Amino acid sequence: MKAPAKIRRRVAGVSLIELMIAMVIGLIIMLGVVQVFSASRTAYQLSEGLARVQENSRFAMDTLQRELRMAGHFGCVNDQAHQLSTPSRQYTTLTAAAHPALDFARSIQGYEAGGTGPGGTFTLQRTPAVGGTDYSPVLPAEIAAATRNRIAGSDIVTLRYLMPDGVPITAVEGTLDKPVFRFDATRMDVLRSGVPAPGLFGVADCLSATTFQARSVDGAAGRITFDEAPNNGTSFTSLYTSGQAMLHRAESIVFYVGRDADTGLTSLYRVRFAAGPNGALAAGAPEAMVEGVENMQLLYGQDRRFNATAPSGFIDRQGTATDIETSLTDPAAAWRRVGAVQLGLVMSSPDPAAARQADGQAALTSLGVTFTAPDDRRMRAVYQSTIAIRNRLFGN
Repeated sequence: MKAPAKIRRRVAGVSLIELMIAMVIGLIIMLGVVQVFSASRTAYQLSEGLARVQENSRFAMDTLQRELRMAGHFGCVNDQAHQLSTPSRQYTTLTAAAHPALDFARSIQGYEAGGTGPGGTFTLQRTPAVGGTDYSPVLPAEIAAATRNRIAGSDIVTLRYLMPDGVPITAVEGTLDKPVFRFDATRMDVLRSGVPAPGLFGVADCLSATTFQARSVDGAAGRITFDEAPNNGTSFTSLYTSGQAMLHRAESIVFYVGRDADTGLTSLYRVRFAAGPNGALAAGAPEAMVEGVENMQLLYGQDRRFNATAPSGFIDRQGTATDIETSLTDPAAAWRRVGAVQLGLVMSSPDPAAARQADGQAALTSLGVTFTAPDDRRMRAVYQSTIAIRNRLFGN
């Protein structure tokens, strides 16, 4: 039996035309959703990339500023004052001639990457080459061996100083040339300052300072003994008395930009040179401090308006490491005239953050060097700062 016409009309399906119209409307809606999603994703990548660049640059700047300001710290009188006294009151028993990393007469020393002076241009690579040797002055072999992942075109800086926290000497035993220093054993962690078994120390009062390697360290008894050791070339020549002198751990570090072998990304790296009691000098493993640092440029402010006995306290020259090294017949004395550092960092986001490099985007310029970036969709920015080396401030 046939169903009534009214019922047949009620259960009838959609026509082909109606189906096609519905599909077109659905496609238009989906296209709009995809466009909104794509725009939101791009905006998120841009904001995330910018945030990472800003965050990493802040950490990198803070790290380098803190370390650069410590250069020249040798107790209550800085290295500049010790060296400018007649005779010099800055001493060392360490074999600096054999180990440039132990040259505490140069509290700060830079190495200028070839072709990156002010007015130059440099092309950043997607995967930068590592292990280059084009530096001025020449990069010492032991520093080159410790920084094998350094990238080409980025400056390097070495810093040496006594750690800010020290412990008072409670007694001096032994002889003048082979002293034994006593201190409060409960303060041994202050002397360690993050190094499990330190062997490089400095003893300083307001008249003189001496850096040395300990023959032995007895933390439980609060005793550091000086004697023959692998990195000692001479004996003590300065007398220190209890109640007036302080013991500090001696720090020798290198900062550079290196590439991670696994990810191919670049970071700010640190290498610490250290020696245990009666141990050989060794470079620690490179430590990645801050990711996203793609290039580091350094200029040094030098005081050249000086007389025969003391600096004037004015920074009247900005130059590269090459300029400083050749400004005086004695390079060590030239580096002691450095009182400020201009720091420029080229930062990049770890992940792609933009569709492409914009044609009208402002050029990346750091301390006079113009950089050409690869089209790898990473967000890039330049951050600069001028840092006063507080231990070189006039009158300190």
